[in-house]
Amino acid sequence: MEEDYIKLVFGLKLKQIRTDKNLSLFGLSKLSGLSKSYLNEIENGKKYPKPDKIATLSEKLDVPYDQMVSLKLDKNLAPIGDLLQSKILKEIPLELFGIKESNLIDIVANAPAKVNAFISTIIKIAKHYSFSKESFYLASVRSYQEANNNYFEDLEQSVLKFAKAYHVDLNKKVTSSDLAEILVEEYGYNIQSNELSRYEALGKLRSIFVPKTKTLLLTNEIDEAQRTFIFAKELAYNYLEIEDRLYTFPWIKFDSFDQVLNNFYASYFAGALIIPREKISNYLKDIFAEDRFDAALFTQAIEAFNASPESFYQRLTNVLPKAFNIQNLFFLRFTHKAKSDKFYLKKELHLSHQHSPHGNETEEHYCRRWVSLKVLKDISKSKKKHEFDLQISNYENDGMKYLVLSSATKDPFKDKQYRSISIGLLINKQLQRKLNFLDDPKIDIQNVNVTCERCDIMDCKLRQVPPVVLDKSAKNKKIETIVEELNEKFSS
Repeated sequence: MEEDYIKLVFGLKLKQIRTDKNLSLFGLSKLSGLSKSYLNEIENGKKYPKPDKIATLSEKLDVPYDQMVSLKLDKNLAPIGDLLQSKILKEIPLELFGIKESNLIDIVANAPAKVNAFISTIIKIAKHYSFSKESFYLASVRSYQEANNNYFEDLEQSVLKFAKAYHVDLNKKVTSSDLAEILVEEYGYNIQSNELSRYEALGKLRSIFVPKTKTLLLTNEIDEAQRTFIFAKELAYNYLEIEDRLYTFPWIKFDSFDQVLNNFYASYFAGALIIPREKISNYLKDIFAEDRFDAALFTQAIEAFNASPESFYQRLTNVLPKAFNIQNLFFLRFTHKAKSDKFYLKKELHLSHQHSPHGNETEEHYCRRWVSLKVLKDISKSKKKHEFDLQISNYENDGMKYLVLSSATKDPFKDKQYRSISIGLLINKQLQRKLNFLDDPKIDIQNVNVTCERCDIMDCKLRQVPPVVLDKSAKNKKIETIVEELNEKFSS
């Protein structure tokens, strides 16, 4: 048993015995002759008393010595013991959010039954939705991003220092050959470009790094933008001196939370290197200054960097909150197979608050009026490499409007599979001051909802199923009203 666990268990038991006997810390101090501060440290699991002190407490509290030192907990404290022994607190990145483990344990100790019920509920929900440890880690990192408005100045500065140290001109398009040269010459990498393509079972795996020989294995199916991003991530791991890292892209599994966080840091560094903050900000200033939305200028901005549309949109979530103070936004990535009626939300990020639309884990149908789904349908029917569109989405139920920009591309690793990337900006007075083109009459305005099942737009031609959730809610409301009327009628 860990020493910390033994201290915590004894402290919890002492606190329970004391409160059961209606004793304050001051009262127990007077009774036992032990100082109040010392008893407080014992109860908080910071100190474990010597045998003579335990004997004194046992005698004064009229509790057998063996019972006090036993690690067996009664039914009220047993859930806390299970929680501590499960090591789940070690899995949760508490320090990332400024939380001390002792504070959390104190909360649990003060209301064990209620907190245990809460924890059990969370675990049941997690199991119901097959919420894995990896999913928990990823959700934690996403919360960390949202808490920091997805902007990390130290990483931005690291990119600028790196570019200066290795004479990388951030005003020009960064290429894979530029970065490969640094990996080989500075960090001793051996890059093999065709090895992975020999193994069909590897599927969409794009790279593997072998640390012992510093060999980077690549599939020959990746394009220039993907190759550049992989090289940029490898440079990030080396330049930032990150040792606890992932060795495949995309990841197969995480062994620790640090790996997840470090993977995010490396990806952020890569995005900031390939899409420099100053350069993208200048493009955005030109786009925002126009009285009409210039789709060609926006597409030109995407193509100005050696990056995929997804990397460009993700970079917008870093730059817009900091450089333009546009903090109310969401990022979505959908996948879709041609000739299918299914759309899957695979990635989302919400800054400032939980915006609509957002992930819905049930079998409900996402609103077909979303531009995110429209561009997917468009590209699945066309031969284009990139479909772009935008709209103003009006969520009448929420009273919110968003300017949503969306791009769709083909999935290079899956036949007849497509993905769309969207960024939505909450339309408020602040956004109206920053974007001159918001009154452009050519921008399509759509009344939308989250899912068909919850939608009250009755004349929608794109509706997939009836508004069953809404109907059920209305039915319950009607029953509620009648019950209230009957209560009032027969109460007089």
